[in-house]
Amino acid sequence: MSAETFTYAAITDHLGFSSAFRAFVNRLRLPRQRRNNGNALAAVDLAERPIVAARSPEPDQSVVATLTARIETLEAEFAKVEAAAAVHRADFERERCGRLMSEVLKATAETMAAREAAARLAGELAAIRALPWWRRLAG
Repeated sequence: MSAETFTYAAITDHLGFSSAFRAFVNRLRLPRQRRNNGNALAAVDLAERPIVAARSPEPDQSVVATLTARIETLEAEFAKVEAAAAVHRADFERERCGRLMSEVLKATAETMAAREAAARLAGELAAIRALPWWRRLAG
């Protein structure tokens, strides 16, 4: 029962485990030492093949059922919140549309007033220009 020292990669090759060799050595608490080149060596007794506890392939059904129910509840709440947001968005758009329409009407009224003032001033200018120059001077 002599323990042989292997590098992490040699352990995976020799024992046929996956590439998670560091986790394997840590989990089994195998004695380790470091080489001068920085590689780690782990002592493994090859007579006793380490047994890795297999995980249950089926998760706990009660936890899965609870989480599934919670997900469905959250999805239903999310749908309600989305519906409320759609209503609020429609109200906001309606208010915004009303404000924009009032601004457009106000701008239209100001434009019409400016055009009327321009037409009035153009008429006055035309009347003044229609007078002969000496009448314009005498005023």
